[in-house]
Amino acid sequence: MKVPHPIPYQGSKRSLASAILDYFPEGVNTLLEPFAGSAALTLAAAARSVARQYIINDLNEPLMDLWGEIINSPEKLARQYECLRKAQHGDRRSYYDEVRDEFNRSSKPDHFLYLLARCVKASVRYNADGEFNQSPDNRRMGALPETMREHILGASCLLRGKTDLLKLDYNEVVARATSDDLIYLDPPYQGVCGSRDPRYLKSVLFDEFVEVLETLNHRDISYLVSYDGRTGNRTHGRPLPDRLRLHLVELKAGRSSQATLLGRNEITVESLYLSPALAVKLSLCRRYPRRAAEQLALLEGAR
Repeated sequence: MKVPHPIPYQGSKRSLASAILDYFPEGVNTLLEPFAGSAALTLAAAARSVARQYIINDLNEPLMDLWGEIINSPEKLARQYECLRKAQHGDRRSYYDEVRDEFNRSSKPDHFLYLLARCVKASVRYNADGEFNQSPDNRRMGALPETMREHILGASCLLRGKTDLLKLDYNEVVARATSDDLIYLDPPYQGVCGSRDPRYLKSVLFDEFVEVLETLNHRDISYLVSYDGRTGNRTHGRPLPDRLRLHLVELKAGRSSQATLLGRNEITVESLYLSPALAVKLSLCRRYPRRAAEQLALLEGAR
């Protein structure tokens, strides 16, 4: 089925979701997505019915409130979005600023959805006070109301009645996982320790993240991590340490738009790490596709 995506979000794994799902084992009880964002992986997984239950978590409280409206009050949210979009007038920039100011005062979910649909490159930005401060893309007016309604109702249909929404730190969420569950971790992009990234309300420290993964390994929890990658010969981010015994799979994310602007024809490759417990499940079930089996066999042979 066509996967609905009501929340436009830069950095979403929407285009890679199908490839990532190839590495899911059979019999997943609960899929946990601690850094949910647009929850592209959860939506794709629900469309394939690969888990019985889902947990969507994000520290961004307005985002999780929006998810609550999408899942539990889809018709109401669709009407609110339509009203906001139709109220745009000749000076769309002024109107956008008014909606943004009201959102920063009230955190209304429908206002947030409108801002996400209209802001530059669907890229969230926050100031030092935690206020949404991204500018609008004045070349577009946001998704058509009928299109947005279709995505909202579709997401609600997939997730309603089997999804828990949380607003916790990621380490509290993964602590809930059992051996029958699967965790998909897509943490914020790596940056300089201690610096503030305007794309996120809170950064994730590398050493802390590694410790959490080590704890999951000790508990034999199955998980996948999207963490770093490369464009051409340039690598992005600090690699996860060998002591975690993770299996690396490289997924082609397509041509780099930035490199294309600079006249270079370079492909971006994103890294997907499989936990030791997940690799064992895949080997036992033999459910993963041929390219995954070949890569895992090569990795095991190289050890």
